[in-house]
Amino acid sequence: MRAPLLMAGLLLIAAPAQAADDHTRSNYVTMVLQAFAAKVECPGTDVVYQDLVQKAQQMQLPDGTTEQVRKAIAWMHTGGKMGEKQADDIMAEVAVATQMTDLDQRRLGMSNWCEKQKTSLAGLIRSKGG
Repeated sequence: MRAPLLMAGLLLIAAPAQAADDHTRSNYVTMVLQAFAAKVECPGTDVVYQDLVQKAQQMQLPDGTTEQVRKAIAWMHTGGKMGEKQADDIMAEVAVATQMTDLDQRRLGMSNWCEKQKTSLAGLIRSKGG
């Protein structure tokens, strides 16, 4: 599965420079992916969907962005069994975010990565039941 992710990442890097709002969406995609990764990988961590929607609104992203990103992440990380394939640019952003997150997790170790997410994703992740 790493080869398709690498190719998607290379396509994104090779693409001409996009407008600033594309950069903002790319940052958002990374935050959402990391929030869901923290929910899966970090004990006692949860994600509240409405918090993700609110963050997208604060970043002035178009309505529906959160759902597109959620579906793209689900599709990519389940081999197409869940979610839905989205536009190529969103799929490429998810691929790059996946690579960056995977590298960070390996570099820091999972427990350190989880601790880092509590700070960097404050407002997007929370303790279960909290």
